[in-house]
Amino acid sequence: MTRRTGPETLRRAASPARLLALAVLPALLPALFLSVLAVPGARAAESAPTVSLSKKEAGKGGEITVSGKGWRGEALLMLLICGQATPERGVIGGTNSCANGAGRAVTTDEKGAFSKKLPVAEPPEPCPCVVHVATVTGEQASADAAFTVAGHATAELPRRTGGGKLAVLAATRLEGDSSLLTWFGAPPARRLVFTVGNLGPAPVEDPVFEIGTAHGVYAPQWEERQWRGTVAPGARARIALPVELSAGAHGDYQISLRYGKKVLAEQPWGVGRPWGVTLFWVLLCLVVPAAVFRIGMAVVDRIRPRTGGAHRTAGARPGPAVSKGLPRRTTPVARTARSAAAGDADATTAVLPWFTPDSAPSENRPRPTTKGQA
Repeated sequence: MTRRTGPETLRRAASPARLLALAVLPALLPALFLSVLAVPGARAAESAPTVSLSKKEAGKGGEITVSGKGWRGEALLMLLICGQATPERGVIGGTNSCANGAGRAVTTDEKGAFSKKLPVAEPPEPCPCVVHVATVTGEQASADAAFTVAGHATAELPRRTGGGKLAVLAATRLEGDSSLLTWFGAPPARRLVFTVGNLGPAPVEDPVFEIGTAHGVYAPQWEERQWRGTVAPGARARIALPVELSAGAHGDYQISLRYGKKVLAEQPWGVGRPWGVTLFWVLLCLVVPAAVFRIGMAVVDRIRPRTGGAHRTAGARPGPAVSKGLPRRTTPVARTARSAAAGDADATTAVLPWFTPDSAPSENRPRPTTKGQA
């Protein structure tokens, strides 16, 4: 009897292998799941920026070498020594607690590494201190390394207020008007007014906000603004922060408000063109050529040569020295018809009268008669 091979026979032969795979698969699933989770975590740990120091302590006037890895390639970084800060809590007072005058800038290489010498300076706030490294442009990233400034004052850190959480409760607005000086190129200034509420369980004291100013396609330039006050848990506060642009700024700007690493609000701001500056240059282009022309004509009129028949000034009369010895001109008398015919040559001869004394027209003319008289 011949045995047949078909689908049913293959299905029966493969059944033990299938049973074995089904038995082993549940045991392998947890290991596979953990390996999948471990890969992103390892990548995140590798990409996290780190900072290392050549010395953990140095005095004022010394120098240390700051190195770092895991930063963005070809990124511009800022290196500062800051007081009242720890790597765990960061720089509490912002860059106002750092020795900004002794800071240094460095650009990472293609792999995100750098090494830069940093002079040691005393920060304005007491220690504990850190070397604070942060990006200047692009995506924000920062890292701190503990450091001790020898001989610098030390003090306890302020109590933790990390339980507080601020959120904007109302729409932001810009308050203020432009002055006449702004029309002539003075820096435009406003106040960014907003209302925040504390959604956390702990109060927030003297929060440090960041105001970003963006124009066109450029990234916003951030400036720190600290508000003095306390926002209790569940309470709200109205905050006004100054905003100022550069001199002569005009066009469409975007004002952003950031607290921590979160952007709370954005507000557009349209700034008019300073037409006073344009008017000034137009007047300058008209007045200066006119003044130069007038000055040039006055110089030409003064240095040009004078001729004998030069015109006299209107209203001037010749003085005695000029008119002395010249014949006196008199107004000619009305001439008779006979003297006009004789000419000026006979002007010295006596002019005969038209009539003799006894033949005057008034004596020889017949008297008018009236009716009834002879």
